[in-house]
Amino acid sequence: MNFINFLKKNLNKNRALAPFFPFVEVRQTDSKRTRTVMDKVKTKLCCPKGQKGWCKMKWLNCIKIRLVLVGFVVAIAIGIGGSACADFTFGTAVNLGPTVNTSSGDSVTCFSSDGLEMYLDSNRSGEYGGWDIWVAKRPTKDDHWGTPVNLGPTVNSSSMDGFSHISSDGLSLFFESKRPGGVGGGDIWVAKRATRNDAWGTPVNLGTPINTSGSDSAPRLSTDGLELYYCSSRGYGAHDIWVSRRATKNDRWGEPTNLGAVVNSSADEFFPFVSADGLALFFSGNRGQPLRPGGFGGADMWVTTRASVSEPWGTPVNLGPIVNTPSYDCGPVISPDGFMLYFCSERPGGLGGAYGDIYQAPIVPIVDFNGDRIVDAEDMCIMVNHWGEDYPLCDIGPMPWGDGIVDVEDLKVLAEHLFEEVNDPTLIAHWPLDEADGAIAYNCASTCDGILLGGPVWQPDSGIVNGSLQFDGIDDYVSTERVLNPADGKFSVVAWIKDGAPGQVVLSQADGLNWLCMDSVEGGLMTELTNTGRSSVGPMISQINITDGNWHRTGFVWDGSSRYLYVDGAEVAKDATPLSDLEGAEGGLYIGAGNTLAPGTFFSGLIDDIRIYNRVVSP
Repeated sequence: MNFINFLKKNLNKNRALAPFFPFVEVRQTDSKRTRTVMDKVKTKLCCPKGQKGWCKMKWLNCIKIRLVLVGFVVAIAIGIGGSACADFTFGTAVNLGPTVNTSSGDSVTCFSSDGLEMYLDSNRSGEYGGWDIWVAKRPTKDDHWGTPVNLGPTVNSSSMDGFSHISSDGLSLFFESKRPGGVGGGDIWVAKRATRNDAWGTPVNLGTPINTSGSDSAPRLSTDGLELYYCSSRGYGAHDIWVSRRATKNDRWGEPTNLGAVVNSSADEFFPFVSADGLALFFSGNRGQPLRPGGFGGADMWVTTRASVSEPWGTPVNLGPIVNTPSYDCGPVISPDGFMLYFCSERPGGLGGAYGDIYQAPIVPIVDFNGDRIVDAEDMCIMVNHWGEDYPLCDIGPMPWGDGIVDVEDLKVLAEHLFEEVNDPTLIAHWPLDEADGAIAYNCASTCDGILLGGPVWQPDSGIVNGSLQFDGIDDYVSTERVLNPADGKFSVVAWIKDGAPGQVVLSQADGLNWLCMDSVEGGLMTELTNTGRSSVGPMISQINITDGNWHRTGFVWDGSSRYLYVDGAEVAKDATPLSDLEGAEGGLYIGAGNTLAPGTFFSGLIDDIRIYNRVVSP
């Protein structure tokens, strides 16, 4: 069955959505691939055989239909709300090279709203007072950056000037300066101009209550110009992130508010950057300051998200080892379209200087919803089944962190990646179990191979995905080293099994709990993973018997607040109320045996293709 027929068949389950697909507007600014695939979806899905005339309807000009669609989407948004917390990852970080970087210090600070101007701090040759503000330009977003140019003596002074941020209209430039005439050691100033083609005017100190006798730095303006985020030495730690608001652009800034202990800590929170949609706040530590716990070395980059611009910020999450290294990695800045991370790093391989060089890394939304390493019809159907919901797994647009609802914007992002094979960095363990002989079950996602113990037998022609491994239910199992601690955050486990008996275990942790197993009475899929303390809810048991002699794709998912069990792609159990963190453990894993290797827990049957992700998937 081809993609369109597959989608059409599954959409029949959601016929209320079908009338809206012809009226999904694809902008000319969307990529050519997005427009092509979306046109194909609309044409094939919405043009039944023998009704070609209906397809020729001028749907873009049909006011009634467009109003129905708008009302439909708005009603969903108001009725459901949501949180921006989709999973995304990063591509390889690339140095911007010697045109932009130098052997002096270089740090990116912001972009013009059209993405054609990049402002940076540098103490390179040609400065007026050590650190100055520079700008690099490019003709189009597909071109390389040109040589940075100093903003000149009107903006820069003989003192330190930097951490600039340009307003979305391009007419105001906020920055920190230690020039004379300030309130404290470092103050926030603003320079303005009448048009984008005019020179910057003389900077003006923002005064109190923004500036204090301490250090006030790194201003970042929201897209609407009504929120000013910045760092100040007043607060919980060396620097905290504060926000000041104003009713209109013509009003004075109000009394600043500390973002609170959820975001700020006793360490140093610096370099704030608010995404264009206002739903993600990136920040990092700074050189020579106390570091936030949970990082990878020097100053790390973090992100916190919120459901809407009126909601509080959530708990910050480290951006991870793809972009954070043992060196200093700081100053995160997001491109206007939300799909590129820029930052400075002192990692090896750069040209040198304080803060190192400027790097860029693509922000990649995770669109392989079911974790099968290809973006295809099954992923499309998962999205359709959650259309209009606050379902973070499928909430991948318009920015990679989502907007709290699965809608047209997410469909466009998915269309961009349809039919692509995925090299998923969140797949942290994968035992295909396809070997023909030997005592090693190789892990093709990492170095955590498994050792066969007791004598399980390879079945190269009897798996659901190529071969499989047969266990005797007496003393056969596979032992691996540590893969993850369940208390560390979101993760998912997927495994194919055949046969087994009540009370037996598919996957367990040596000093922890049984992750995937069968209950001892009916043989239903269950997990013993649970939360900690007196509030522990205990094991979760489904009513689906998986010991019936057929192949079943079993799955466990922890999304950070709830547990889910899946059998053959269907959710069969979930927590009724949110839980605290899962009970932690640091041991290795047992495949085909319980956590204590007790008699009766050894699996009897075939196990195939075990995968573990450090994110949520829809098995």
